[in-house]
Amino acid sequence: MSTTATVLVTASTGTIGRLLVPALQQRGIAVRRFDRSRPIAPQLDGVDALFLACPNVPDQVAYECALIDAAAAAGTDRLVKLSARGVALGSPVAYWDWHARIEQHLADSGVPAIALRPGFSMANLLGAVAEHGVLAVPAGDARVAMVDPADVAEAAAAALTQDAPSGSYELTGSAAIGFTEVAAACTALAGREVRYVDVPPEQAVPAMVGAGLPPFVAQQIAAVFAALRGGAQAEVTDDLQRLIGRSGGGVRRYLQRVGSENPSHVAEAPA
Repeated sequence: MSTTATVLVTASTGTIGRLLVPALQQRGIAVRRFDRSRPIAPQLDGVDALFLACPNVPDQVAYECALIDAAAAAGTDRLVKLSARGVALGSPVAYWDWHARIEQHLADSGVPAIALRPGFSMANLLGAVAEHGVLAVPAGDARVAMVDPADVAEAAAAALTQDAPSGSYELTGSAAIGFTEVAAACTALAGREVRYVDVPPEQAVPAMVGAGLPPFVAQQIAAVFAALRGGAQAEVTDDLQRLIGRSGGGVRRYLQRVGSENPSHVAEAPA
């Protein structure tokens, strides 16, 4: 893709989108930010590639499929969808089922496409540490090849601008890590103890609902952790290496970067 190309970025203020926009601009790519309040078709006019992402909301499937259809009608040269590791039709994790349905629609659309399937995001750790320095999650002794969102954004930029083969890419960190090790890394960076507390699975949903999460969201988070306890994301892949020429960074690097960018994050929620 030439440096005069234009990429339309959906969810440009999201965890990945806000990192992707500058990564594209550094490559000389013109970036348009998608506006959900405006009609889709005019925003695709003159666009060479589309980055498709959406929060896990009830209309996610309909929204993403509508954008895929519009991209097909517009003759968009390339579409990169942010999906999730573990996608499967009928998955007990509703979000993974949704992504599978969208990926199927994308495959049927005929648009040249790449599906990025990042595993458990290190960004999730920020919300998992309570104010009192406790990493309380129903993870058991699961080891997870967590991925840095900055690496996912770099992979998306590469997929949008380089001649990467179409298909799906499962993105992981360079090693699987347990939550006790995550707590130790948080402790080392924060300068105060952060303890890992393994929440019994039967207590996880009531605890999350009690903390203010909607029941459906709490149930889905619990389902994700059930999959992690079963080893669903312990395997490290080389797909990130294929896209960006290096393996993914570790938790310590992620925590150090977050701490340098926003010290209050680390002080109040060190993971």
